[in-house]
This record gives sequence, C-alpha cells and structure tokens, in this order.
Amino acid sequence: MAFDGITIANIVSEMKKELIGGRLYKIAQPEEDELLLTVKQPNGQKRLLISADASLPLIYLTTANKPSPMTAPNFCMLLRKHLQNGRITAVSQPGLERIVRIEIEHLDEMGDLRSKTLVVEIMGKHSNIIFCDNDTIIDSIKHISAAVSSLREVLPGKPYFIAGTQDKQNALDTDFEGFRTALAARPLPAFKAVYSCFTGISPVLAQELCCEAGVDGERPTAALTDSDYRNLYQAFAGMVSSVQEERFTPNIAYTHGRPAEFCALPLTMYGFGRPEESSSPSDRTVSFPSMSALLECYYAEKSALTRIRQKSTDLRRIVQTSLERNVKKYDLQLRQIKDTEKRETYRIYGELLNTYGYDAQPGAKALEVLNYYTGEPVTIPLDPTLSATENAKRYFEKYGKLKRTNEALSQLTLEVKAEIDHLESVSAALDIALYEEDLTQIKEELTESGYIRRKGGAKKQKVTSKPYHYISSDGFHIYVGKNNFQNDELTFKFATGNDWWFHAKQMPGSHVIVKTENAAELPDRTFEEAARLAAYYSRGRGQEKVEIDYIQKKHVKKPGGGKPGFVVYYTNYSMAIDSDISGIQAVSD
Repeated sequence: MAFDGITIANIVSEMKKELIGGRLYKIAQPEEDELLLTVKQPNGQKRLLISADASLPLIYLTTANKPSPMTAPNFCMLLRKHLQNGRITAVSQPGLERIVRIEIEHLDEMGDLRSKTLVVEIMGKHSNIIFCDNDTIIDSIKHISAAVSSLREVLPGKPYFIAGTQDKQNALDTDFEGFRTALAARPLPAFKAVYSCFTGISPVLAQELCCEAGVDGERPTAALTDSDYRNLYQAFAGMVSSVQEERFTPNIAYTHGRPAEFCALPLTMYGFGRPEESSSPSDRTVSFPSMSALLECYYAEKSALTRIRQKSTDLRRIVQTSLERNVKKYDLQLRQIKDTEKRETYRIYGELLNTYGYDAQPGAKALEVLNYYTGEPVTIPLDPTLSATENAKRYFEKYGKLKRTNEALSQLTLEVKAEIDHLESVSAALDIALYEEDLTQIKEELTESGYIRRKGGAKKQKVTSKPYHYISSDGFHIYVGKNNFQNDELTFKFATGNDWWFHAKQMPGSHVIVKTENAAELPDRTFEEAARLAAYYSRGRGQEKVEIDYIQKKHVKKPGGGKPGFVVYYTNYSMAIDSDISGIQAVSD
C-alpha cells in the first residue's frame, strides 16, 4: 500500500477544509510516537491522528478517540504549553514531499500573537513530528543525533530543513522537455524511471500512469518512442492537474476479495471498475468519501487482524507442533504398512511348500513349483539348512507377524489420520478468527482434546463467540461455524432436519447451515451463496474453484467417538464454485 506524496496531498486537502480556523482544544500522546489533536470548529470537534511509528507512519482525520497515559510525555507537555487553544491558520505540503506543515497561531506568556509550525514527516523509518519556530527546531517526538544520521540532526536548537530527496524533481512544475530528459537519463524500466525521477510518486502510481498512457511499464526508457513519451507525459500532466485542483478519488482496488492497493486517484490498471461494472464481485474498486475514511477503514482492519494474529501465536505453535509430530508418525506408519504387503506372498509360499515340499532336494536354495492360485510357475527361496516343512513353518510365522502388524497399524493410522484432520481443522479455525472470544473457544477445544493442560482450579471459560451470520439475496438466513465446537452446535443442535448443510469437500472448513424456514425448496442463488461461504471459510479460500458437498441436515451423522466437528454422510450433491462472498450480506448479531 502506497502512502505516497499524492496520498499526502489528498490528506492536506481534507485538513484545509476541516481544520483551518479551528482551535486546538486537546493535545494527547496516546503512544510513544503518536499524537491525537482535537480541534474545535463551529460545526463540532475534529480529530487528527498523527503517527511517526517506523513500521506504520500515518496522518488522517478520525472520529475515534484513544485513551491517554496517566502522565503525559514531555513532548506532549511542551506542545500543550505552547499550542493549547492555538488557532490553525494554514496546512501545506512542500511540493509533493511526504511532509505536512501545520501553522498555528497562539498567544505567548506576554500575550503577544506568535506563530509556530508543527511539521509531520511521513517517511517510513525516518518519520518524525517536529515542532518549530521560524525553522528552528524547538523539539521533536524523535531526537536524531549526528551519530544516527549524517544528513540531518533533529535536535532542539538545530535548524530545520528538508533532507535531500535523492536528486528527484518536483512533479508539479515539470514540463514535457524536463519530463522526457529526466526519464531518458535513467536506463530503467519506464515505471521505475517515473518514480525514481519525481518526488511523491509511488511504484503503484507509476504503473498506473504507464497503464493510462498505454505504455508497457517494464519497457526500458531507451526503447520508448516519441509517441510513448508524449502519451506518458499526458497521463503525468493529468495527475498533476488533479493534485493542483484537489480533485481526488480515494479508492481501494480489491482482487480475489482482498485489498491489492489504495490510491488517491483512480486505479484502472487492474482492468475493472466499480462493483456493478465488474464481472466478478471480488475484483472491484471501492470508492471512499475521503482519504481519511479510507485509511481509517483499512488500517483499523489491518490493526485488528495483526493483533489477533499476535494473540493466537501460542495456540498456533501448539497446533503446528502437534500437527508436525502426527504427520511424521503417520508417514512412518504408512511405510510400515507398505512393508506388510508381502504377507500374502509368504502365506502362499508356506501353502505351496506344504503341498509340493516332497520335491525339494536336501540343501536346495530354491524350489520351483506351480502356483495353483494363478496357474503360473513360482520360485520359492529356501533356507538350505532347513527342511521343506521347516521352511513352510517359517513362512507362516512371517505371514502371521506381518498380518498382526498390518491389523494393528491399520487401526493406528485411522486414529492418527483423525488426529491430523482435527488439528488441521483447528488451524483453519485460527485462520478465520477475528475476535479474542473466538480464540477463547479454540483454546477450550485444545484443552478438552488434551493439547493444553488446564491449570489447577481453572474453570471452563465462558463462551461468548457466535457463528457468522449472513442473509442470502433471497432472504434466507445462513450460519457459519467459526470452530469445531460451533460446527457441532450448528449441525446437531441448531439445524433442523430439512435445513441444508454445506462443507468443502475433503479439506478443513466450516459447517454452513441454511435455514429453510419450512420453504418447499431453496432458490439456486441461495445454494450458490451458501456454497461460496463454505468455500471462503475453508482451506480452499482464494482458489479458482472449490468443490462443495451439500445435503439436507437429516442425512448428516455424528459417528460415535468422533472428534469435534467430524461428521459422516453417504449421499450428497456437489458443486464447484469460487470463494468470493463480497456480495453476501453479513449480519451483526
């Protein structure tokens, strides 16, 4: 995702409309590298979130509040001292740099009107929030000494200036000749040359410009024709014009139902438009009313998924370790079973020796006889120190041993395979978990299965997680189990006999129940949407086609002693379908 100069320009445009003229009502520092400014306007309060976190630097308007620490950090106290109740007079962006300058008027200790600048630099690991007075640094949220950076010190009392931009040009004041000369001087693929030559343009936007111009982005600049340069500059000039006139269209391009990229300008290089124009609902662009709304939506979802991923680390490690151990055991058992395939040969050797053993000469190492089972001759290896009867007895002993081994291993492999299937289903449940209560139920399942030891005196945790709930286009309620406990609950306690049951064929996944509500039959569209949900909430998610079994619930049985979520059925329908669920309405229960 590209938080580039064009995205910053869009944010600055929104800040101008929402913040200029407002007064700084509250200044908070919720995190070590983060500020939350509350600005009072006649039409209500506005909040600006600024993060200089090295891994995820951000700046956008938000409606959400965040708790502040009991004791405010020094940088926050300094800003409150100087800027509390100050008025925002201007918001600007130098060129297309990833920098935002916020000019604030305030009254000093003597009551005189003064002006200060809050500079926000969104530059990856070099991101910072710097408080300046006439380009002299008063303080910053991160102190950068000469030992850390040889290019620029960011310390109180030092002059503020923008660090070198790697000889990049300002896209806002570039004409055709300057554009062509700059690109021609870079022996690179066209799209790389564009973002290497001009400030504020990301690789994604550079590829988009090449797409709009009809130029292959991978084509070297040396191979571009005059027409290519003119078409590319026309697309480039259109981008510049949109920025200068503040005509932005924040949008996210989704592929296979997942966000591929976001941009402040239209993304056409994926070859699809709005959802209603797309042949596949999972391949589409979604527009947002503002870049702040886009960023808040995207990063809130990303943050939640990251947090759940971190909280599930211990559970994933337990499942993965047990899974690897059982897979190794299963592979060894299969090899041992393969070794027992010779048992029938040994039995036949013993029977033939009992029948034809009188033909064996003393000390013979082999005996060729007619196999009366197949009508073909067979050569039986012999131990020359033993008689034919003794050789037959030895072959029968080998047969008996291998037969007992095969019978024991056949049962063991079934048990180990059931364990592997169970662990894979738990792993799939961890993949679709979105909330902490989902993890609680999965942990309880692992505890009851013996993978986690329940601490002394610890009680079974209360379950608050609920299945996913959807409504089909035809108005039928569809429920999706998040884990094996919910799968059993849905199938054998919630569903009635004529409800329909869906599951991905021969792979871990959720049970999907469609409530028929006494309907004579379901519409085809509802069958397809339920199948898509079964595909999406399975290991087949993202595949072009997933085979789904479906059947009325009354034909689904729970075998005695079966693992949680394990069922059997002997007759069913099947369909192959994609795992796109973007058009199915979710219900918040």
